[in-house]
Amino acid sequence: MVVSRTNKWIVRACFLVWITILYSYLKQPPFNFLVLNTFLAYIPIELSFHIDNFKPKNIIIFWLLVVVWLLFYPNTPYLLTDLFHLSLLNPYGTNGLLRLDDIMWLKFTLLLTSTIFSTLLGLWGLDTIANAIAARLHATNLVFKHSIVIVLTFLASVGIFIGRFLRIHTIYLFLTPELFIRPLMNMWSRPAIIFIILLTVVQLVFYYTLKLIQNSGNRPHINQNDESNQK
Repeated sequence: MVVSRTNKWIVRACFLVWITILYSYLKQPPFNFLVLNTFLAYIPIELSFHIDNFKPKNIIIFWLLVVVWLLFYPNTPYLLTDLFHLSLLNPYGTNGLLRLDDIMWLKFTLLLTSTIFSTLLGLWGLDTIANAIAARLHATNLVFKHSIVIVLTFLASVGIFIGRFLRIHTIYLFLTPELFIRPLMNMWSRPAIIFIILLTVVQLVFYYTLKLIQNSGNRPHINQNDESNQK
């Protein structure tokens, strides 16, 4: 998925406007977390704009950027787990039916829009990074490229688990690496592994659905006259 310069600036402008809207409406708990989480989700998207098959030209800088991107990338699909906060809206009334409350549905819209918008753009970046890694390794095999996607997605799910359940942020890795590594070594359990696998599946479903839509849009259009001539 090649991102044009115009599209990059459109994405930047959309995030700037959107985060401003979130800050305006969600200053108070319990949904004020969405402002920071959406900003964190944007960081790997911005980083992916600076990585492709040809840049950075310096191979060391390329791999450093990929590592930094990978450290921040889990913040994007992490928003999927924020959907559980919708339960704070108390969506059901005493009659057992969904409430028709404008404030409730506004917060629902803000949370869902942040999640879907950020996740899809994050997957856009994931595809770019996977293609760039395959190109730098001179690997043209399609299976290898998809293997890179699966590995990166699995690592992102590990990062989601760390952030959601261990409450360790990416910045801790730089400030206090010893406090980051120790919980990471002790976190592996059956529930943790199942969570990581399930989140990997969810992300891959999003990714390949996006690829399916993209590939459908890239199919050459066949003119009806051409079809008639072929018969």
